[in-house]
Amino acid sequence: MATQIQLRLGRSKNITGRSNDFLNGALYERLFKDGSAEKSVQTELNTFLKSSKKVYKWEVGVTIKKLRGRKCFLAALKLSEAMVKRGMNMTVSDQAIHLDIIAKARGVPAAENYFANLPEVSKNHLCYGALFNCYCKELQTEKAEALMEKMKELRLFSTSMAYNSLMTLYTKTGQTDKIPTIIQEMKANSVEPDSYSYNVWMRALAAVNDISGVERVIDEMKRDGRVDGDWTTYSNLSSIYVNAGLFQKAEEALKELEKRNVHKNLAAFQFLLTLYGRTGNLLEIKRVWQSMRSAFRKTTDISYINMIRVLVILNDLEGAEKCFQEWESGNPTYDIRIVNILIEAYCKGSMLQKAEELRKKAWSKRAKANVKTWEIFMEYHLKNGDMNLAMDYISKAISTAKKDAKKKWVPRPQVVSTLMSHFEKEGDVEGAEKFVENLKRVKDVLGPDVFEPLIQTYANAGKTSPSMRRRLKMENVEVNEAAENLLKVVCVED
Repeated sequence: MATQIQLRLGRSKNITGRSNDFLNGALYERLFKDGSAEKSVQTELNTFLKSSKKVYKWEVGVTIKKLRGRKCFLAALKLSEAMVKRGMNMTVSDQAIHLDIIAKARGVPAAENYFANLPEVSKNHLCYGALFNCYCKELQTEKAEALMEKMKELRLFSTSMAYNSLMTLYTKTGQTDKIPTIIQEMKANSVEPDSYSYNVWMRALAAVNDISGVERVIDEMKRDGRVDGDWTTYSNLSSIYVNAGLFQKAEEALKELEKRNVHKNLAAFQFLLTLYGRTGNLLEIKRVWQSMRSAFRKTTDISYINMIRVLVILNDLEGAEKCFQEWESGNPTYDIRIVNILIEAYCKGSMLQKAEELRKKAWSKRAKANVKTWEIFMEYHLKNGDMNLAMDYISKAISTAKKDAKKKWVPRPQVVSTLMSHFEKEGDVEGAEKFVENLKRVKDVLGPDVFEPLIQTYANAGKTSPSMRRRLKMENVEVNEAAENLLKVVCVED
């Protein structure tokens, strides 16, 4: 029987006759019964740990895996630590997982400290590999390379996994030129590349526009015989061809992708729609759409999002509206993400009234506008020179972000520059100050990009601001020479 961890006192229960549903979901479902928000998970976890409920080791392992999958790293770490205190036997595999969770919840230094304190018998390929993977994910190249050399000395490189992590690191840090060397080293050390290795190698060659090199990798993989490229391989190949403008070859790769999608993977269909969209082949897009709809009993919102977006990009607004109506007829509740795609299409087509009508209709269906919705309207009014309305939508976006996501939304630098330049040109002190107040809601410190045009706005309007120097000092802002000269006129000391 699996190891049992006792929380306080209570009799053991025999789980032999229980269903798989109980075995796979009991603890996990309890923690997520109110959703996956971090606060609710932590609350349920605290309640569970204070209770007298007993739990089995396999159940802890399943729950920690699911918590990691939902990125609830603090909760996963707390559960793991609590189980250790209550006597759970930690295998080396458990310790490697624990190290990974520590890195994600408390940072790499804490993971390094945990690794250093492990008994020597635990420092095998699993724990070394977990620490190495942490370095790679955090893009700590020097530490990753040094640990790799140590692992080579200890003969711990027996699979492609660590090499794949290092190649991913090089890809993310713009060092794709090192990847072919890594592949050659793998071969020299009798470590066989897997499908992931080939895919990373292909993308590295594509990054330097070596399309013939990419094709040689595909040929080598076919000759290898051991690795049969899956649909993701041909998705990568098609994307590479599209980026190179080789649309015919891209579509040939997409045909191969379809052949290999024998299990009707939804993600594969999504890539087909997107990549056919990038080749501009509307007929193939509609064929794939029908094929996908036939493969699944229900068409997901994300599929509609993808399809409608592709149709909009290809200027098939009529087709996008028809697809939207199809989605609408089968969904009593609205998804604002789908609505936003059409709203944006209407705004770009100068059909503001249709955009507003759709937003109001969505609201009546309880799909409230989100930050993206207000951004779309803001961009429309900025483009059309109605700065007051643009300001209104900026204010709405800021308020919505704080209320819905409990985080800040900050206008892009180009938006700030456009508005401040407008106020400066018009000498609109009131508008400029109103905008600055909005920025203060989301930015702790404002810089010269705001204050220099603000000072010029006061000067253009022939107005003074006795507190301007004090404001600059409080924000720790140094303005350029032109603005400094204007301060002599604008800033009348108290």
